Amino acid sequence: MVKLRLKRTGKKFYATYKIVAADARAPRDGKFIEELGNYDPNSKKLNLNYELISKYLDEGAKPTDTVRNLLKTDNFYQTYTIKNNKK
Repeated sequence: MVKLRLKRTGKKFYATYKIVAADARAPRDGKFIEELGNYDPNSKKLNLNYELISKYLDEGAKPTDTVRNLLKTDNFYQTYTIKNNKK
């Protein structure tokens, strides 16, 4: 099963995260399938590749709660559900 989740990068006390598609059994900072975006919580910057995220969601990937909240704050889910006629 594939999950969309965060991978921690950056320095101590100044973490940044990559949003990745990874196997559910892989460790948090371990092997991943593909990078889908970046998130910097210090400056609140969020960069996403919408096409890749849509592709993985269409294939049945499950986002973690944190990634789901980031997608909602970026209004991705609103456009994704309208585009695909999902609830």
